Amino acid sequence: MPRLPRLPRLAGTAAAALALGLLATAPAAGGEPAVSAPRVVAHFDFAEGQTPENIALEPDGSADLTFAGARQVANVTREGRTRILATLPAVANPSTPVVGAAVVLGIARAEDGTLYVTYATGTAKTGIWRIAPDGSAPRQIAKLPPKGFPNGLALDERRGVLYAADSVLGAVWRVPRAGGEPTLWATGAELEPGTAPPASGIGANGLRVHHDAVWVSNSDAATLLRIPVRENGSAGAIRTRASGLAGIDDFGFVERHRDTVLAALLVGNRIALVRPDGTHKIVLTRQDGLSNPTSVAVRGRTAYVTSAAYFTGQDPNLLLARVHQRDRG
Repeated sequence: MPRLPRLPRLAGTAAAALALGLLATAPAAGGEPAVSAPRVVAHFDFAEGQTPENIALEPDGSADLTFAGARQVANVTREGRTRILATLPAVANPSTPVVGAAVVLGIARAEDGTLYVTYATGTAKTGIWRIAPDGSAPRQIAKLPPKGFPNGLALDERRGVLYAADSVLGAVWRVPRAGGEPTLWATGAELEPGTAPPASGIGANGLRVHHDAVWVSNSDAATLLRIPVRENGSAGAIRTRASGLAGIDDFGFVERHRDTVLAALLVGNRIALVRPDGTHKIVLTRQDGLSNPTSVAVRGRTAYVTSAAYFTGQDPNLLLARVHQRDRG
């Protein structure tokens, strides 16, 4: 696939957020997690659109990644072996907001192995697509507005619904897992992109379901948000849990550390550890192998970090690092 010259604008949507504030720092708390021993396990081809945007983890420890520019989903083992699982259908004359090209962004995995991805095209193909574990062709299960930009995606298996962040419309959509008509689940100024320079045009970006709430990052606002899921399934009040996360893209929760997050700061080539009180510090940098990091997933003692190289143009990759308990004293 030829290089997509307009694709770096996907990262540019977070670039301007760097001007919105500096990272907050605080002394390390006893017992908080530490991140060490980073290593790049797989390198991808930027010219072919292999720009990894999001992560879903498999039971065997391998990672399913979306390659935004190539419109593909790939499985990458912990040893770096890469296999293409699916390619989303090409779109004639895509008019996707922000980037102008058809891009595959968020990904979620069900317990039965089914994968779901968001596909932004500027056409009727924009929406949520399902990739069955039997290898059959991807199928669209929900249409979302072509003028929107469906980005982060998460599955709530207990409630049987998918949530998708819309970066341009500043919203969270809710869709039955089986597919069908989407519901505009959450809206508000906290989810919207900025409107004045240096705003980038990307609001709600990364999305995770965690402890009966939907958590969302806002790239332009440099914030991490929490939206409770009420008993009837409706959205509660949006609350800001952390701010000053300049260039935030997607994020992952650290197991056994309630509401502690590792967040990808795309343009700054950094990973931030965000504490439950909203303070945060940098734990990985470009010197560790980051090249415009886009997403983080954590399982046990391993953190998985994708880098898309949207700005650097060099070495899109998958990095693994150790997550462990910080020694006291």
